[in-house]
Amino acid sequence: MLLLALDTATPAVTVALHDGDKVIAESRQVDARRHGELLLPAVDRVLGEAGRKLDAVTDIVVGVGPGPYTGLRVGIVTAATFGAALGVPVRGLCSLDGLAYAAGQAGLEGEFVVATDARRKEVYWARYADARTRVTEPSVDRPGDLTEKLAGLTVVGAGAVLYADSFTDVRADMPEHQSAGALASLAAERLRTGGEFLPDQPLYLRRPDAQVPANYKVVTPK
Repeated sequence: MLLLALDTATPAVTVALHDGDKVIAESRQVDARRHGELLLPAVDRVLGEAGRKLDAVTDIVVGVGPGPYTGLRVGIVTAATFGAALGVPVRGLCSLDGLAYAAGQAGLEGEFVVATDARRKEVYWARYADARTRVTEPSVDRPGDLTEKLAGLTVVGAGAVLYADSFTDVRADMPEHQSAGALASLAAERLRTGGEFLPDQPLYLRRPDAQVPANYKVVTPK
């Protein structure tokens, strides 16, 4: 197995290679405005670091969000293109699951919440029984609306740090942004155990920021 993992659902543009036993190369750059510019060079860099060629990849996993529209589609379209060109399966994973798994690798145990920055003064979030087990569907809400609902729970991720006053126990020492290495490790584990994956379709959870104005007038020649 040579699994290529990538994720652009958060400000992190992150890519990793996993050989079925361990992560053998990883790249991560945090820049919310340059997903399209940074992703392909990151793939080349990771392949070069591992001494592998793209045609050696047997599986592709991509974080499908939730995340902002523009950044998220960069990763998903790239993964789909690689999959079609190589003739290999493309499997989706919830990006929040990757962050939860990374928190588990960093030593977090028990029940907790992952929250990422959704912009518009909102967070994408989900609740976990442990680092491998999500118990709620991904959602998007204002942090203040979650204060009572998540009272007493540990919260990790960039959304938790950004809106720390809205949560009881923010673990700023835990990963804030996605790690393709953690996503790849989670995917490899699920492949070994027959775990489930998502379609390689984006979890937007809301409409894109850019929309046609409601009072837009179509002008046609007479």
